[in-house]
Amino acid sequence: MILKTFSDDQSNPSELSTHILLVDDEYDLLRALSATLTRAGWQVTTASDGQQALHVFRRISPNLIILDLMLPVLDGWEVCREVRKTSDVPIIMLTARDDSVDKILGLELGADDYVTKPFDSRELIARIRAILRRANRTYTGTTLRLADIEINLESQTVSRDGKQTVLTPTEFDLLVHLARHPGRVFSREDLLEQVWGYDFPGDLRTVDVHVRRLRLKVEQDPAHPTLIRTRFGVGYVLVP
Repeated sequence: MILKTFSDDQSNPSELSTHILLVDDEYDLLRALSATLTRAGWQVTTASDGQQALHVFRRISPNLIILDLMLPVLDGWEVCREVRKTSDVPIIMLTARDDSVDKILGLELGADDYVTKPFDSRELIARIRAILRRANRTYTGTTLRLADIEINLESQTVSRDGKQTVLTPTEFDLLVHLARHPGRVFSREDLLEQVWGYDFPGDLRTVDVHVRRLRLKVEQDPAHPTLIRTRFGVGYVLVP
């Protein structure tokens, strides 16, 4: 089942141009949430299984994906894995189980955030808006250098020893934020507010997983990081 809906609110053209792919196999939730997101000002296309979701994703190139984990045909983890092979589009995962393993696996595969069912639609909308703001973030300046790492702010790319390292937008934002404040320790709450843009409580494990993914890409020895260090009981600090 594919539904495509458009907002009739013309007051915010920038939001109206945003296309969200909503994937869930619960018909009532799909229709209700699609209507809610449309009223919020976004264009919404839906899919009800994983295979259909990939087909629609390749056809419409959405600006954001809201992806249920428990899907028929292909589950949400597999969909996320396939999307990340070709795209860094923001992904919010939906899960009906309050299982930390499910959530962490989704983040490890490249999801930007997750929401546990049942959820308040106002919170989901706030998370969507925060993620879209980050996806459209621009930087002033040209280059930041950290040992053998070069961060090109204009192109939003990162190189280590002259070889480009592919980061997701969230990983890039996290690295830039830490790099612009070398030696400063940030708590996880600080990072959720200042990098993720959340002015509401978020799951601190989101920060931990993104730091771990970032270390895999920028540290010489991710198991013994020397650049992005943990201050136990406090948070993270970049040591140039």
